[in-house]
This record gives sequence, structure tokens and C-alpha cells, in this order.
Amino acid sequence: MGRDDGTGTGPVLGRALRVLGSFTPGHPAMSLSDLARRAGLPVSTVHRMVAELMAWGALERGEDGCYRVGLRLWEVASLAPRGMALRERALPFLEDLSQVTRENVQLAVREGSEVMFVERIAGTGAVPVLTRVGGRFALTATGVGLVLLAHAPAELQEDVLAAPVERYTDYTVTDPKVLRGMLADVRTSGFSISDRQVTADALSVAAPVHDARGLVVAAVSLVVRHGSVSPHTLAPLVRTSARAISRALAGPS
Repeated sequence: MGRDDGTGTGPVLGRALRVLGSFTPGHPAMSLSDLARRAGLPVSTVHRMVAELMAWGALERGEDGCYRVGLRLWEVASLAPRGMALRERALPFLEDLSQVTRENVQLAVREGSEVMFVERIAGTGAVPVLTRVGGRFALTATGVGLVLLAHAPAELQEDVLAAPVERYTDYTVTDPKVLRGMLADVRTSGFSISDRQVTADALSVAAPVHDARGLVVAAVSLVVRHGSVSPHTLAPLVRTSARAISRALAGPS
């Protein structure tokens, strides 16, 4: 799988990953030509590649002739300890928090310099959010992102703050100095507040989830409509849920 086949487009495994990486929320289904274009590979190469990926179950082809991600990938991904395993331990407490508040509840982990959401429960009549399970977002804007960034290695923090910080609304904090102060407050208080930083009508409160060693491995948050409630009223609820999930992670398998 690691050898180049002479096409000049790289090792087989690398090409397969380029094909799979071409699928995004905006492109969940593609024709062969579209897939080849997004992967930057010849159509003939992609044709051979998708045949193997389909045989393994990584891709499926619909009646419309378009290719989609196959269930075999979901099956493999479910074994990731920071994904489905974390979700299963956390889900009862996330559901409790959702039932008590009727608001959006989210669970996320840090993947490199981004947030990845592993669970989201939509509250009845809650404010719309941009996040989705499996989706990524900037560490600097969301409540869960601020928690995870606050507890990330110092080198990663500096790398993130040294890069341009994306602005989503007029309230998005982009000043590295201000962000450093916010991260220090998160470490001191045990929770974060992201007020209208992602959308102009939403506010989130998040708290860290620890593993058995005491390391921050995830963050849980409530996302509510801005102005509907004081964020400091929500903080004890979110922190209680985070501590409950932490205890579940530290307990027996």
C-alpha cells in the first residue's frame, strides 16, 4: 500500500486518504469526476481506487451513481476512544443536562488546533447552532474551544494565538492579549463563557472534563440564546455535568 505505482501521484495509501478526505459536509456525495477533481487525481486512478474502497466498505455508490462514505468507516471510527467511547460514558449526563435546561448540550475534544464535536443534543426550541457531530471549529471562539485551549500545551496556545484569529461576528475576540486573559480566567474559574462569538444570538458556557490522570480530555457546554439567562447561573450546572463525566471516565470500564 505504500509504494508508488508509477503515476507520479504518490503512494497508494496517500491517494486513498486524499479520496476519502475529499468528502466534506458540503460535499457528502460526488460523481467520479467530481471526486477526482477534489482529490487532485486522474479519473482513471480514482476509478481504480474507489473500486477497492467500495469492496472494503469505505465507500458506497447510490442509485444516482454518486459515491458516499460507507458504514465500514463509521464502524472503525466508533473504536476511537476519544470519540464513541467518550460519548457513551458521557451521554447519560449530557441527556440529564439537556432535560433540565431544554437547551443545546455539546461535548467536544481537541484535535490538533481545532475543536471536534463528538456529541450534540438539541434542546426544544433552543437557539440554532452551527456545530454538528464530527464537525470542527476554531478553538478561539466557542465555549468548549476556550476550555480546551486553556488547558492545551503552552506551545500550542502560542501557535494558535500567533496565527490570525478568525472573526465570526462583531463580538468575536481576536486580540491575542485579550484571549490570553480569557484563558487565564478559564483556568482560574473552571469554566468559560463565549458570548455571541460564533453567532450574534447565542452564548455558551463550558467546563472541562478530566480523565483518571486528571488531564483535560474534553469539554461540555450549554448553548443558550443571548440574554435569556445569566451565564453565571448556568456555570454550576455545566461544571456539575463535567465532573460527573470525569468520574465516569475514571471509573471501571
